[in-house]
Amino acid sequence: MKRYINSALLYAILAMVGGVFYREFTKFNGFTARTTLSVVHTHYFLLGLVFFLLLVVLEKNLSFTGAKTGRVLMIYHIGLNLTAVMLAVRGVTQVLGLTLSSGMDAAISGIAGIGHILLGVSLVLLLLQIKRGVAASRS
Repeated sequence: MKRYINSALLYAILAMVGGVFYREFTKFNGFTARTTLSVVHTHYFLLGLVFFLLLVVLEKNLSFTGAKTGRVLMIYHIGLNLTAVMLAVRGVTQVLGLTLSSGMDAAISGIAGIGHILLGVSLVLLLLQIKRGVAASRS
């Protein structure tokens, strides 16, 4: 449970850093249009902070954590951070008005997509573990 709380704290800090960076970077560059950089804060806030706080509550009530939970959460961490970094990269290129080659543009989208896939797969695996925890607590 302590690891879940520490992860929630880390993602709270990253969410705040992402939000401040978005606000200050766009203001410094005089950028007023919509940018992908704006969603880094919300990804870290919801998929990081809120997610791990919910895991604390679930673990306290269901004791679902098993031998595979650490590996599943490692995939989740990798997916979330890969996604957030690629959102930041995409956002910075938008704010700076950089022209990307089609290959570079596709690479950024592809890596962000891999991050989302890792998030989705690890979320399903974790939900299955929680489901087993619910079934075990009822018996």
